[in-house]
Amino acid sequence: LLAFKAGRSFRRSGSSFVDANPTKGAIVLSNGDDGLLHFMWKERPSGSVREDLILFPGDARMERVTQERSGRTFVLRFDSSDQKHFFWMQDAIGARDDELVGNLNRFLADPTAVPIWNAGDSSASQQTSYRAARAAAPPAGLATAEQLARLRALVTSMDDDDISLTDILTPQVILPLITSHPSLLPLLFQHLPPEFASLKPSSLPHLTEKLRRTIHSNPFRESVAQLDRVLRMGMGAGLVRGLGMRAEDGTSVGAFLRAVSEQGK
Repeated sequence: LLAFKAGRSFRRSGSSFVDANPTKGAIVLSNGDDGLLHFMWKERPSGSVREDLILFPGDARMERVTQERSGRTFVLRFDSSDQKHFFWMQDAIGARDDELVGNLNRFLADPTAVPIWNAGDSSASQQTSYRAARAAAPPAGLATAEQLARLRALVTSMDDDDISLTDILTPQVILPLITSHPSLLPLLFQHLPPEFASLKPSSLPHLTEKLRRTIHSNPFRESVAQLDRVLRMGMGAGLVRGLGMRAEDGTSVGAFLRAVSEQGK
């Protein structure tokens, strides 16, 4: 249902102080196979589950710890007990803390809730990476070697926290690659849904049009955003192994893109 970077904090023995543990982690909220709501804390990038709480709708909520000076420590409280679990946000920029916790509380109240994402509230680094990606992206015509080199330089030079798959996998980038290198299209057949896989190489114009519609669709954009979140949390090790990559290539967006670039060479 939801996942984001967060570490655990622990109450200091015999006091009201809470200390942040430096271990990298992620809060993961999911509907388990048992039909119950699971609030898990996993280590990154191993994905090892270190805490798994079964929650009942309406019993728990996460609140900001106002006494903590950074404002990025939160506590999970329960109505049915006095237990408390403390966490600190590990994203480099805290602009989305309220958005993530707000959606977490929506799911804790109702696991069938729909998350609300404020797409217009982008951080400065995300806006910078978007402008840089658009500047490096080839136009709707043919992609030149110079334009592709600029795009590759963008991927390799930016910090992992500054680049997003949603900035790279856009129609403005993908379509020129399709039109410039039609010989690559048959290589996609084995990775595409059945309606694509059944097409013959002689059907390339039809395949190109189907791909054009696909990459403009909402499900495609949502899937790219979901993959971006998994990589940004450092939890893509299992996924990238299936693509013939190393586990560490799934620990960030930048690592993933660098691995793709190396495979392309």
